[in-house]
Amino acid sequence: MRRLAIPLICSALAASCLTSAVQAADYGLDEGYAVLIISRERLQVSTQCEIGLYLQDELTARLDQGQSASFNLPPGVVTVRLATVGNKTCQPGINQLDGQQLTLSAGVISRYRISQTNAGYKLIPAPPIN
Repeated sequence: MRRLAIPLICSALAASCLTSAVQAADYGLDEGYAVLIISRERLQVSTQCEIGLYLQDELTARLDQGQSASFNLPPGVVTVRLATVGNKTCQPGINQLDGQQLTLSAGVISRYRISQTNAGYKLIPAPPIN
């Protein structure tokens, strides 16, 4: 009896794993998520302060030099705002109020770099990885 129970349990577990794999494969790209990757290159921004990354006006990441953050987001338009964050010396006098609007598509990886302009920090498209 014991010899029959173990193969039966193993078969049931294997069947449940196959069912999950089939359901995952049936999930189409147009119903999935978009990937947003934002990086702070070492030479693009000349401040030692962390840069706060705000998605939909909510602080979601703090990037130091050479760091990046990635997000799985639903497809559509997302507002991204960048500002320095940290202790007293890193607090900006006036926060950058304007954000950038990015349109994300399901199944697509969107890569951006942080750049510094006269108007503040801005995202620029990063070259694709081959």
